[in-house]
Amino acid sequence: MQAEPLTLFCLPCAGASATMYLRWKARLPGWIDVQPVELPGRGTRLAEPCVEDFERLASRLCDELRGHGRLESYALFGHSMGALLAYGMTQRLRAAGAPLPRALLASGSPAPARRDTQGLPGKHDDAALIADLRRQDGTPEEVFANPELLRITLDTLGADYRVCESFGYRESAPLNIPVHVLAGRGDAIEPACMAAWRQETDVAFSLDWFDGGHFFIRQQERQVLSALERILSGQRVEVPDAAPVAT
Repeated sequence: MQAEPLTLFCLPCAGASATMYLRWKARLPGWIDVQPVELPGRGTRLAEPCVEDFERLASRLCDELRGHGRLESYALFGHSMGALLAYGMTQRLRAAGAPLPRALLASGSPAPARRDTQGLPGKHDDAALIADLRRQDGTPEEVFANPELLRITLDTLGADYRVCESFGYRESAPLNIPVHVLAGRGDAIEPACMAAWRQETDVAFSLDWFDGGHFFIRQQERQVLSALERILSGQRVEVPDAAPVAT
């Protein structure tokens, strides 16, 4: 039986652009229409100023989503900061009575109620930002070797960290849509902070673990895309209580 067509809007991590999801267009089945979301201040929207406030950015993205015209059947996916934005968008769409996504898929991000912004690098400290890029191991070496490209990356990353710092969690009723979480076994995020996404839904929840660090979605792309296809096609997903121990 052919799966129902679905639009998958994908929100990037801090410092990144929509290009991080371009490969997925050719690697996911045709019934999943991958739509990478470009944020202001990068990629095709480089001429626009970055939005550095979480509430304003999430609201703006909701306005743009409602104008997209593909909301009959869609899901939201985000990695790291993108997961937080996807959550904020879903909350705003619910408050506005707009069509909700079929599912919220959060990758590499602690649950909104368990976020700790105290550990973010300094807003204007290049050395701390570079160290963070190195630690997360998701930035090509060519970026560090190119002063102009590195400057753009650091400016964008700094703006995105200010977005994350401005987020304030407000307890609300659980969402009535499934929440599916993807996590890296080698990521620095505590397993309990990933499992806490469970409280954000009163229907289906799943938590999948993958080998790799914060950018496991690149390191284990084939397995991640296979999991996304399985989740979006409505197949049951097992929920482990904690991160498996890597062997």
